[in-house]
Amino acid sequence: MTHRLRAFAAFWYDFIIGDDWLIAAGVAAGLAVTYALSRTMVPAWWLLPVFLVLLLPLSLWRATRGH
Repeated sequence: MTHRLRAFAAFWYDFIIGDDWLIAAGVAAGLAVTYALSRTMVPAWWLLPVFLVLLLPLSLWRATRGH
């Protein structure tokens, strides 16, 4: 049973975190800030796409800087 739980946790870690933990943390932060902003009267639909537009070049830069 322990092996199956460990395999299940490893799958989800690899699926969510993947190759770049910074992007996963940025998406989580974007979701949290979007949620916090949505609790106010300010429209929050635009915030998560902005986070993603900023995170994509960062991810590409980090992936290609060593080559």
